Amino acid sequence: MKSLLVAFTFSILSIQTSAEGAHHATSPYAQEAARDIKSLSATDVDELTRGGGWGFAKPAEFNGYPGPSHVLQMKDQLGLTDDQLPKVQEAFDLMQVQASEEGKVFVEAERELDAAFRSRAITESELRDLVAAAEASRSRLRFIHLAAHIEVTQLLDAGQIAAYGKHRGYSK
Repeated sequence: MKSLLVAFTFSILSIQTSAEGAHHATSPYAQEAARDIKSLSATDVDELTRGGGWGFAKPAEFNGYPGPSHVLQMKDQLGLTDDQLPKVQEAFDLMQVQASEEGKVFVEAERELDAAFRSRAITESELRDLVAAAEASRSRLRFIHLAAHIEVTQLLDAGQIAAYGKHRGYSK
């Protein structure tokens, strides 16, 4: 009985020690601490400022609303007509200009948020304003990308939309 009690006590202590050690583990984000903007990688900044999608349009893309960039890349496989091609190109060009402009706004908002924390003097009120500005920009960016998917889908026929889904690997 004593040996069972001793074994139980040691196992509890070793579990406790293991748990305490886990609290002192290196953060999986440690390598990101050297970033210019802590919340964005250099790749993120590039993607956002050039008008790239950054995954914003996944709800449209995965639910049968083709994106202008991919439709243009797949124009031959989709059989775009001479009438469709310039319209899709126009939708893409407008989306990219708008997304690039708004992407720069979003990156700057994240830069300001990062700088406020770096100053070590941020207030809750300032935080609220900075987060609201960044999220408003992010919302506008997402709208720009999703709206372009709606616009392009209206230009395609059902067969082209089905072919798009098949070529992108979304349909079975």
